[in-house]
Amino acid sequence: MDKDSSRPTSNGMKIGFIGQGWIGKNYADNFEERGYEVVRYAKEEPYDLNKETIALCDVVFIAVPTPTTTQGFDDSIVRMVVSLVGAGKTAVIKSTILPGTTESIQKENPNIVVLHSPEFLVEATVVHDVANPSRNIIGVPFFNERYRRAADQVMELLPRAPYENICTARESELIKYGANAFLYTKVVFMNMLYDLALKEGGSWEAVRDGVASDARIGSSHMNPVHKTGRGAGGHCFIKDFAAFREEYERVVGDKLGGNLLRSFEAKNNDLLISSKKDIKLLEETYGDIEKIKTRLES
Repeated sequence: MDKDSSRPTSNGMKIGFIGQGWIGKNYADNFEERGYEVVRYAKEEPYDLNKETIALCDVVFIAVPTPTTTQGFDDSIVRMVVSLVGAGKTAVIKSTILPGTTESIQKENPNIVVLHSPEFLVEATVVHDVANPSRNIIGVPFFNERYRRAADQVMELLPRAPYENICTARESELIKYGANAFLYTKVVFMNMLYDLALKEGGSWEAVRDGVASDARIGSSHMNPVHKTGRGAGGHCFIKDFAAFREEYERVVGDKLGGNLLRSFEAKNNDLLISSKKDIKLLEETYGDIEKIKTRLES
């Protein structure tokens, strides 16, 4: 039995979704399957016609891009679309955002409740992951009765998960970055271990499986050659690690820690460039590929 069957289906609430990429689309599909009235808004047809209808939704999930560019982290799309949520309603940001962003957006929009709930979906298994989440985390900008009620209401809308927690928004925002940054470093380290195993004349499969058998480590993100090349790629890892490193340097100010993160970043960029993997995504975050190469060589 799927975990989502352990919560009641539609309770008469109208649920909105802003953004119909693979995250927003699959969340909206799951809510429809469970009997909720769903309104989808995105810049693409036919969802672009629903812009005004979003204001009528009781809860609105927001899953729009938050890129990291050469100018830094960019949450402008989230800030723009949250204004579409109707007065007295609840906005739930699923996009990855830096700590403090939910608080800031809430202060800019006092007529609604703004929450943060990170997603932990894998693109290849997204339909199953949405219906059977490993964790449901909801971050509130402030702890009081208003936000607690809103968070409890949103939690009841989600398919049940073995781990569920209502925490501060700063904590939920950092949980998402912490997970992505850790897996990024795991990919980079496994690429280094792979190179060492080959140089030592060993079987990578034997080394990989032996390390993965440790329950503390596990078998995910253990393949140095993945999809089109090597390194931590994809739409999340590249941009999120860059944002995490920038935030760490800005907030903590630890030079050794910052240098360590920069070394992981440089090694991963080299792996991506050498194997010609996700070059466009790399350029979106760091700029022209030739300039990236120059920085790696300096």
